[in-house]
Amino acid sequence: MRAGYLSEFFSGVAIKRLSAVEADLVRSHQHEFNGDKGLIRVLGRTEVKRYFDALWVYLSDSDDEPIVARCTLTWYDARVDRRPRTEHRFYFPTNPVSIVAAEGDLLVVARRPDDSVLIIIAQGGSTIASQVQWLFGVAVQHKGFSVREELETEQDRIQFASAFILEQLGIDADAPAAAENYLDAMLARFNGQLPPTAAFSAYARETLPDLDPMADPDGALLGWMEREEILFRTMEKHILGDRLQKGFADDVDGFLAFSLAVQNRRKSRSGRALENHLQVIFDANRIRYQRGALTEAKQKPDFLFPGGKEYADLSFEATLLTMLGAKTTCKDRWRQVLAEAKRIDHKHLLTLEAAISVAQTDQMKEYKLQLVLPRGLHGTFTAPQQRELMTLANFTAMVKQREAASTTR
Repeated sequence: MRAGYLSEFFSGVAIKRLSAVEADLVRSHQHEFNGDKGLIRVLGRTEVKRYFDALWVYLSDSDDEPIVARCTLTWYDARVDRRPRTEHRFYFPTNPVSIVAAEGDLLVVARRPDDSVLIIIAQGGSTIASQVQWLFGVAVQHKGFSVREELETEQDRIQFASAFILEQLGIDADAPAAAENYLDAMLARFNGQLPPTAAFSAYARETLPDLDPMADPDGALLGWMEREEILFRTMEKHILGDRLQKGFADDVDGFLAFSLAVQNRRKSRSGRALENHLQVIFDANRIRYQRGALTEAKQKPDFLFPGGKEYADLSFEATLLTMLGAKTTCKDRWRQVLAEAKRIDHKHLLTLEAAISVAQTDQMKEYKLQLVLPRGLHGTFTAPQQRELMTLANFTAMVKQREAASTTR
């Protein structure tokens, strides 16, 4: 087990897509899977029944919250008395996750270092299924489980994208120990309180003075966002520590309200941080833009180039106008940007969401929406998808060209 890598959370994973028969087994009263060689590698051979505490999670793009269930998994050899052949199986009771499984869903059986098991079922063809498969770096075979163990390669290092996906699975990846070196400085600078997002974003950038938003806007954006997330979680953990230690006793409503407030603050802060860092990059590249300019029906695009004045001027050529939405994650929210600037036919959306499904990127293309992602995230997409993506450097160069063209007319 190595801190900062997937091996910190998983000792091995087995992945497959559910066939029609297997999906029926998961939903029916039979509830048994044959344990092939791949699954045996993860759960181990046994001559006696073994019981694993199992957390089940069902994920789909349409649900904001996963379906979660806990139950006991039984792992045994059905031919233990008829050696030498073995026939391992695992049994599980009916639960809210198993009953929604369907053909084509991605099934992940992941063993944890504490000897518990995490079972993930992700809706087939969804972005979250694509992300889970990318996270574990497994090419799913047509038959049987595909397996990975010893998750300690460079691919398995926890970074911005992988930390986000782990959070979807209910796993909070702790900030690197090195982040603790900044804690005293942050507490002194911000008087022991979480500051406004703009101030915290500025501090995160200060800690990475070698990143150049002009020479490498992609690296700067991803580096700043990853550093801010790490520093924020470090400071948040310290500030919330006293409240968590006190506990909530029987105050269930109080706990739920506290948890919801923490989650909402994380999401809103992350979105504002993304816009803050993009603004610094556009300023450094001397690009004209307006943040939150008013368009039709009181819509407010995140960034409008060169600005609201030019957009409102119908004599200003529409092909020289650019709109950029900025969302840390997409899901179905990407459709919101389609109505934010009607004069602009081809719109742009910058996101930090890795491994978006082919189905979703195809839909975006159909609606003339161009995805913009930091270069470091392009490798999470398929090769055909990557050919359709735009880097932030590409985007800034395009906006500069349009701005130059508008001044010569």
